[in-house]
Amino acid sequence: MGYPPQGQDPYGQQQPYQDPYGQQPQYGQPQYGQPQPDPYAQPQQPAYQDPYAQPQQPAYQDPYAQQPPVSGTPYPTSGGGYPTSGGAYPPAGYGTPGYQQPGYGGQQPQNTLGLLALIFGILSVVLFCCIGVLAGPAAIVCGYLGQQKVKQGLANNGGMALAGMITGAVGTVLSIGYIILTLVSSNGFWYTY
Repeated sequence: MGYPPQGQDPYGQQQPYQDPYGQQPQYGQPQYGQPQPDPYAQPQQPAYQDPYAQPQQPAYQDPYAQQPPVSGTPYPTSGGGYPTSGGAYPPAGYGTPGYQQPGYGGQQPQNTLGLLALIFGILSVVLFCCIGVLAGPAAIVCGYLGQQKVKQGLANNGGMALAGMITGAVGTVLSIGYIILTLVSSNGFWYTY
């Protein structure tokens, strides 16, 4: 048992469609029951053929078939038959327009001081009880020098340098407060026996 032909009811009861409102379909849609074009069919060739047009290549070509050599020999000679202009990659030494490649052209920004300021500042806040007295002032100095580099146009991380100065100052204050609290409490001012 096979499928019924297209457009026929599988139960053999073909009933024509009648629109209950008596309206035609809008926006160019085909009516029910009319054959619709196959969306997977190959496109139709135009009826007009230009007599001066180049002959078209066949639709299917065996990928494993031997191609005829362009230069007459199966091996490439000095560029004969092969394209020499352009390629898949841009020529060496020329980067993408608008971007600088490292080592070419202008100077790289000197962002080391701003980065060091932020690292020392975070360390002075987190480890204020151990190295805060040393890392805090180092963060303040590196942050200040990093800000000077930004003003000269040699660096572009002014926000990082400022954050390093702020965290370095907070770490220094915390560490000095911890030292004072430790000295006062060890002399017995806080504890009475």
